[in-house]
Amino acid sequence: MQQMKKRWQISVPITPEAARALQEYPPILRQILFNRGYSTHEQARMYMLAESPPGTDPFNLTGMSEAVQRILYALEHKEPFAIYGDYDADGVTATALLVESFRSLGADVTGYIPNRFEEGYGLNKEALESLSERGMRLVITVDCGIRSFEEADHARTLGMDLIISDHHQPLSQVPSALAVINPKQTLDPYPEKDLAGVGLAYKLVSALSQAMPGTSLDPKSYLDLVALGTVADLAPLVGENRALVRQGLLRLRRPVRQGILSLIGVAGLQPQQINAGHIGFMLGPRLNAAGRLDSALDALNLLITSEPATAARLAQQLDNQNRERQQVTRQIQEQAQAMALAEEPDALLLFAAHPDFNPGVVGLAASRLTEMFYRPAIVAHLGDHFTRGSCRSIAEFHITEALDQCSDLLEHHGGHAAAAGFTVSNNNLPLLVERLKSIAASQLANLDLRPTQIADLEIPLSDLKPEILEYLEWLQPTGYGNPSVYFVSRDLRVKSCRQVGREGNHLKLTVSDERITYDAIAFNKGDWYENMPSRIDLLYAFELNEYNGRAALQLNVRDIQAAGETGML
Repeated sequence: MQQMKKRWQISVPITPEAARALQEYPPILRQILFNRGYSTHEQARMYMLAESPPGTDPFNLTGMSEAVQRILYALEHKEPFAIYGDYDADGVTATALLVESFRSLGADVTGYIPNRFEEGYGLNKEALESLSERGMRLVITVDCGIRSFEEADHARTLGMDLIISDHHQPLSQVPSALAVINPKQTLDPYPEKDLAGVGLAYKLVSALSQAMPGTSLDPKSYLDLVALGTVADLAPLVGENRALVRQGLLRLRRPVRQGILSLIGVAGLQPQQINAGHIGFMLGPRLNAAGRLDSALDALNLLITSEPATAARLAQQLDNQNRERQQVTRQIQEQAQAMALAEEPDALLLFAAHPDFNPGVVGLAASRLTEMFYRPAIVAHLGDHFTRGSCRSIAEFHITEALDQCSDLLEHHGGHAAAAGFTVSNNNLPLLVERLKSIAASQLANLDLRPTQIADLEIPLSDLKPEILEYLEWLQPTGYGNPSVYFVSRDLRVKSCRQVGREGNHLKLTVSDERITYDAIAFNKGDWYENMPSRIDLLYAFELNEYNGRAALQLNVRDIQAAGETGML
């Protein structure tokens, strides 16, 4: 099976009505705003100012009043209590946010994050028993707990009050807890349903600050943590998320936390240049690496330490773990690819399971396979009695609905359209694979499965002006849910081309339309070097490249086609 060639889709032209409504904006910006669904002056204004929508007072969240009253009681009576988080970047930043904010009020608070390999995801009874033995009568979850029914009941038998704060999709009922904070629960009036776990932790602190006027508690001082966790967790950067991340990025560019400053340093970044992309591809993976390979406590301790030496040591440790994580992911991906395609080279669903696959990175390996071949992919750790798999999928195949059709075979499963996880008894594994492949065949067999790359508009290269970068800055932060702007320019002459990177897997190009010449960087396109056409079409982002104190305009290439190829929708 070959890697999939992308189709290009140019967004439809702006309507006359929208053009009139947005007439005060430059034509290129009008089209970009229209592409993102903003076709009136007020919609565009709110979007570019990144204002929070109305109705986002934290007390509009179901359960918030009860949670705040219980926390106030704990603070007044100097009760020790625990923040129970998750081992990914969202859970770690949320835990750090609550631990730091409560300690600023003099609380005796402990941050607890389960070990992925020993305890698994979410609340577990043994951890609750351990916290109870340490005198904890209150546990606040972040980024977990919304489906922990047995564990919530167990906490009650231990005499513990439980506040669940979780952004994952609940079932029709929620666990029996003192308070449940989740905007997705039935009849919750809160307008923003897609806050990350750290976003909900921020709302909890915001509510507490309202209930404690005159204290030094400043929720906005934690927006750097909110930005880190929200972007790393792929929460959509629209509405309130976008407002919080934009404010948080301003704080990341002037870091005050020693741990974040050290993390930025080991990533090789300049603080003043940090954007959402740096979080998603450089800072977030380092925070995630600890929990994928070992314990996430090092990531938590990094974020809450004020000691420069400790921060430097922990940041370097996370950087080392991230390099190891990259190597392990690459090895598993290559082995899983060989296994999945060995017997069925044109498989519609890729599956591989092995005892040696690290359960902390199987999801990353599955994601790489899906990106390479545009097929749903499952990579799993084969244990002694149970197999635990991680799934990634494509737009044409809802992976969780497929797992739902196999629920009689599964111990546990859950997720959403594009990603999911499951646990299956090894006795049922062959039948599960057979059924999933049958479901994939019934849904995908007659489709033209190729990834689609959407561009905002087609533009002559010579129309790229520096002021376009100003327009693009108004759209920040971009990322999941608020995509970067991409242009298409055609029939460009390749003036020079060379491979760059340690293994020559990237390309450095110089291209011209005979009126203007631009440098371009094409990451992971090194295989084009040997057969680069003399004239090409490019789909790219327009950006300012700052390196070694020099700044220059360049094209960041997302895809290449020989000039004149169709590849269009």
